[in-house]
Amino acid sequence: VQLVESGGGLVQPGGSLRLSCVASGLVLSDYAMAWIRQAPGAGLEWITGLNDRGGDIWYADSVKGRFTISRDNAKNMLYLQMNSLKPEDTAVYYCAANFRRVGVSALLYEYDYWGQGTQVTVSS
Repeated sequence: VQLVESGGGLVQPGGSLRLSCVASGLVLSDYAMAWIRQAPGAGLEWITGLNDRGGDIWYADSVKGRFTISRDNAKNMLYLQMNSLKPEDTAVYYCAANFRRVGVSALLYEYDYWGQGTQVTVSS
């Protein structure tokens, strides 16, 4: 199983980025998915997740109204549209997969597979 993130980079405050995560070696529709980030010197933060079909979506308060998670199971892809970026959004962003049939988990230990991460830096 492999999850590979892309789309990170340097962006000015107020700007946008779209992250992508391609999954291989698993059937993505069997998994709830999430984006998790780690800011410099901080712990891991679950920021958003959605269930296997994408109809049940949750956001952390820190990103609600600015970030949008989506998935395309046919393409084995997960996305994160990030708008109105702030310096405090600077972090390594990871996609993660949780094998489950119902709902979305915000518990990091429940995620079975993780990508290697992509760096997002928000700075002027």
